[in-house]
Amino acid sequence: MGKDGAKTEKSGLKLGRADKTQEVLMLLPMAIGFALFVLYPILWVIRWAWFNYDGYTTSIFIGFENFIRAFSRDPAFWRSLGNTMYIAVIKLLIEIPLAMILASFLNGKIRGRTVFRVSYFLPSVLSVAVVGLIFSIMFSSYNGIINALLRSLGFIRKNINFLGRRDNAFFVIILVSLWTSFGLNMIYFIMGYQNIPKELYECASIDGANVVQQFIHITVPMVAPVLQLVIMLSFLGTLRMTDLILVLTNGAPGGTTEVVMTYIFKYFFQYGEAMTRTQFGYASALAVITAIILAVITLIYLRMSRKMKEIQG
Repeated sequence: MGKDGAKTEKSGLKLGRADKTQEVLMLLPMAIGFALFVLYPILWVIRWAWFNYDGYTTSIFIGFENFIRAFSRDPAFWRSLGNTMYIAVIKLLIEIPLAMILASFLNGKIRGRTVFRVSYFLPSVLSVAVVGLIFSIMFSSYNGIINALLRSLGFIRKNINFLGRRDNAFFVIILVSLWTSFGLNMIYFIMGYQNIPKELYECASIDGANVVQQFIHITVPMVAPVLQLVIMLSFLGTLRMTDLILVLTNGAPGGTTEVVMTYIFKYFFQYGEAMTRTQFGYASALAVITAIILAVITLIYLRMSRKMKEIQG
């Protein structure tokens, strides 16, 4: 050991410190961005939830008044939350099986699968606001191409009011939302399918299992971790839906298609004819309540998923 050993030890310590410094410097920009654009807005919202504040006049501390108003005097907020849950559940029931089945087909050796993959994935990278505007024109009650096509085919005699009736509007919202998001989930499932050993399917074929049985007993269990992630991301993504609703229906007719994020948005930015002034305090309280509800739903889902894994294990 002597002097050479001491020098080696010192150089090792210097390299270790240099590595740690490099790690800190690499993480610092992301940490600063997280503090400025995530942590600070969260703390800002939590703070103003306890005030009566419109962004212009002097703020007044009112304690739990905003929360009491939300729970006891604002049925429109809970209706918007119910609409959001309704859209999320219906969309999941259609989107996940559709993405899994299409991914299963496109994971096989079919001609033109790359073209199909790109075609299905393309809507996921388009601006949701632009997509909403295009579909609002397509489903217009007066000169929309969908009504014109249905009339030319003889399915209808008079135009359908797609966006002016609650049930019809929900149909359009779910359809457009599916079109913009299922392609990304399909890509997730394709990546999951590619990690499944081919030998499992070969053994199942030798044992006499058909394609459907292989899908149920091999594909679905093996892709379960990806399925768990996709369900959570899709559900939370739907609950945060804002711009699509604003462009398609703006909550019409009569606020019956309002979702929770557009409802909060309108209080924050004085959006809509009924808003005479911004209400930062009340909007912040609604945002806090919604965040807590989403956190509880996420925790319940993760706990249920963990229990299912323990049962299967």
